[in-house]
Formats: sequence, C-alpha cells, structure tokens
Amino acid sequence: MTEPVQAASSPSEGLAAAGFTPLEILPLTGDVSPRRYSRVVLEGGGSAILATYPPEIHATCSRFLRTTEICAAAGVRVPRVLSSDCEAGWMLLEDLGPQTLGEWGQGRPWSELAPWFDRALEIARRIARLPVFPASPDLQELNPRLGAEMLRRELAQTWDLFLEPRGLLADAELAAGLRAALDVLCDTLGGETPVVCHRDFMVRNLMPLDGGEVAVLDHQDLRLGPPLYDAASLLNDTLFPPAAEEEALVGALIASPDGRVQYHRAAAQRTLKAVGTYASFARRGATRHLPLIPPTLLRFVRNFSLLPEGKPLGDRLAAACSPVWSGERGS
Repeated sequence: MTEPVQAASSPSEGLAAAGFTPLEILPLTGDVSPRRYSRVVLEGGGSAILATYPPEIHATCSRFLRTTEICAAAGVRVPRVLSSDCEAGWMLLEDLGPQTLGEWGQGRPWSELAPWFDRALEIARRIARLPVFPASPDLQELNPRLGAEMLRRELAQTWDLFLEPRGLLADAELAAGLRAALDVLCDTLGGETPVVCHRDFMVRNLMPLDGGEVAVLDHQDLRLGPPLYDAASLLNDTLFPPAAEEEALVGALIASPDGRVQYHRAAAQRTLKAVGTYASFARRGATRHLPLIPPTLLRFVRNFSLLPEGKPLGDRLAAACSPVWSGERGS
C-alpha cells in the first residue's frame, strides 16, 4: 500500500527518494491542527497531497496508516497512501480533487445533494458494521472509546467557550437544569452498545468522486462510539438537509421510537460539541466556521427538545439561545 523511505532532512528530499520528485508544493488552507496539507505538482505529470506532521503528532501519521488499512479492507474508499515516512513526519496521499462535498455543495439544491448523502450514509453503515471483536482489537489501542466521559468533556468546552461567555446561561435555574440534563444525555449516549465510528463523519471530510463514489478523509480518529453518531454528524453539519428530507433519511436508518431517540441524542451532543469546536477555532484565529454556529446551535436545541431529558427545558432553552440565530448576539 505504501512504500517507506529512508529518513530525509525534508519532505521534498524524502519524496524524491521515494520516486515522487516535486516540481511545486502549494500549501492548502487548514484549520488549527499542527498537521499541514499541500498539493504537490509532480515531475512527469499529476499531483498528490502532502501531509506533514510536526514531531508532537507523529503518532497521528502512524494512526492514519493503520486506519487506512482498516477502512480499505471494509470497502470504504479512502485516499491511497503513495508513500510515507512517519518518523520524518510526512505522508504522500492520492489527490482526490479540489473540493470536499461540503465545498462543492454550497448553494446547490437538495435534489443535487441527496444522492451524495444517500451514498455517505451507506458508507457510515459500512463503517459501523466493522467487527469490534476480535478482528480489530487494535482499534481500541489506536483511539479511546467515545464514551460518556469524553462526550461530557466535549460539551464542557462549549459551555466554557460559548454558552457562558455569550451570557446564554444567565438564568441560574436554566443553567442547572441544562447541566443535569446534559449529564443524563452523555451517560445514556455513552452507555449504548458501541460500534466503530469515523468520529468526524461530515461533508467537510467527504470527497465526491466521478461516478457518484464518495471517499472518506481524516479517518485517523476511527474508534468505538454510539451507533448513530456518524449519521447524526453527517446530517447536522455544514450542509443541513431540509426538515422533510432529514426525516426521510432518518426514517430509512431507523424505524423504532427508541432508535429515533438515539438519533436525536447523538445529534444533540454532536451539534453542541461542534459549537464549542468552532468557538475554539475562532479563539485560535481560524474564524471561517463562525457562520455555522447559529444554525448548528439551532439544531442542538431542536434535537435536545425531542429527548426525555431535554423536553422540559426546550422552550426556555430556545428563548435563551434565540438571539444567536436571530443575529442579536455575535457568534
């Protein structure tokens, strides 16, 4: 799958030693991860994607190699690894094109997006069907389970970086009730029988390919987690399906009332977590996701209000948060 090369003093030297002589290396826009991506124009024609990893995250490079193997073996389309030297901190990947599904889909009608979402949900189901025991025991060594404590820590970031600083929890009674309800949410969600999850399964990590195929990016965080977490992530991030279409997609996934509650619980956690992630990015200078905060927070309130633990707080929480999506407070 990948040819290791002798350690070199720079990625360019390593690429040349591996038989991929770069003519030009063009940096690509990223977020706040220390990992960096560049498009490499190769001698002889064609291009590839260079991922570079500083020393403190060399382990991420190795994890990506292993999760590439796991996904490919399950029939999940991922970028081919052309060459790598994790000790030196770089990897050369197949170039799958200039736009993710999130970028390509901006402004397009749902009629054009729907086939891609159908295919993506099929891939999420394929990932979830990966055997937990005994075929992939190393998965639990690669990344910790997305259980109750991790789910709770993620929401604590949103609480600290967004909800409190924006004054959305000025009502002490509402704040106490919300904190208790979120504890119930995380305990219940984290207690579901886990399946394999991509962990960040969203349109910004999916690539639309010729023939309707979808490739999956950034799979190095593959881990065990709630059964409907990836589906909830996909349907509540960046390209938001209209309500009727979302209902149809969810209905195709699950038919039982209990399954619907599982979905709404995963969606509530994921969307509230995402708000905190966007706020954290902005504090570190990456502000391009700030416009996603209002619609993402709105989806949290809607999903949370459909839960047994969230319904008693739904109207008051919607009133407290409504200034965010009505534009009265900045994001």
